Amino acid sequence: MKKINRMFSGLVLASLCSWASADALQVRSMAASCAACHGTKGVALEGMDSLAGQKKEDLLKKMQDFKSGKKPATLMHQLSAGYSDEQIDQLAAYFAALKK
Repeated sequence: MKKINRMFSGLVLASLCSWASADALQVRSMAASCAACHGTKGVALEGMDSLAGQKKEDLLKKMQDFKSGKKPATLMHQLSAGYSDEQIDQLAAYFAALKK
């Protein structure tokens, strides 16, 4: 019985690790679409805002403001509307964790 419990626990942990890495991969894939304007790994060329290393709260506010229409934009209001609040939170955390 102990052997079965250990095997079951191992399977649960393995599936959780797999889910977490799939989730991280999904966030990186979403963030890759930002590279065209905001640069690879969130470090933009001159004339565009870099996202890497900004505070998560600031990034969240900007994205929510784009999504709601409070902050005018040529493209970001359309892009942000395609993300759920959870996805926006994940993206903000991702870019905040990157080095400037």
